[in-house]
Amino acid sequence: MRWESLFADMEAQLAAGRLADVRADVAELARAERASITLAARARASVGRSVRVLVGGVDVVEGELIDAAPEWILLATSPVRRALVPVAAAAAVDGLAPHAAPAAGAVESRLGLGHALRALARDRVVVRVQAGSADLTGRIERVGADHLDLADVDGPRRGVWAVAFRTLQVVQTG
Repeated sequence: MRWESLFADMEAQLAAGRLADVRADVAELARAERASITLAARARASVGRSVRVLVGGVDVVEGELIDAAPEWILLATSPVRRALVPVAAAAAVDGLAPHAAPAAGAVESRLGLGHALRALARDRVVVRVQAGSADLTGRIERVGADHLDLADVDGPRRGVWAVAFRTLQVVQTG
């Protein structure tokens, strides 16, 4: 009887050790998985949620997240207004789902910031562009690889501003 009880105790300790190892492995895999999640993936999982985006460290854009891609998020800030925010310009986002969307497909992965801006240029809508400390209003005339040309519609001297994507914070319509 003592031998059986000794072996049973040893088997229980071995099983407990295996379970602890499995739990540690699962925790490590979960940490590794979390480390690979991008802000854009969480935004894509949050479509339909009300969010606040801190842009440039001072401005907050608030609204319903209506679309997201790897390089940009689109908010409905009112029934007629939209705000396109480059992911790179989002300093912080409040209201995102805690999980991430699956990896973007091949087509969605190629829908960069330029694609969204070309759609605005095609529709000839008047936009308000916040870029760096500049606040410009106009129509997007052309979209290059790393900049857009914005035809000024408000200023006393009408001109065309070349705005670098890296400075873009928000492009608003409506």
